[in-house]
Amino acid sequence: MRKVNIAEKFARISEYWKPYVGAELNGQMVKFDKLKGEFVFHHHENEDEMFLVVKGRFRMEFRDRHEWIEEGEFIVVPRGVEHRPVADEECWILLFEPASTLNTGNVVNERTLPELERA
Repeated sequence: MRKVNIAEKFARISEYWKPYVGAELNGQMVKFDKLKGEFVFHHHENEDEMFLVVKGRFRMEFRDRHEWIEEGEFIVVPRGVEHRPVADEECWILLFEPASTLNTGNVVNERTLPELERA
């Protein structure tokens, strides 16, 4: 058991769209990620995802609308819902999701990370 300094973890991240595992609990992972630009539309068949903005802001796009998630806010995307995060400027997020969650969900492409590094 050790405390986690969020700012120190984010200081180690130099790539966008590459989540790092910060902690695990009850089959869930807490992941650190920096966003900038557009991700890919995807969904997760069996997992819900929670995105918490630590710094900056991003837009969660859905096929029929979008939602701005500001610093200090979070959004839960239910399983099966197609979504795409978009950040015009650098944004720091914490992800809370089951350990089985693949970052690109049902889409496999160059951004798919089957194994995550620890932060």
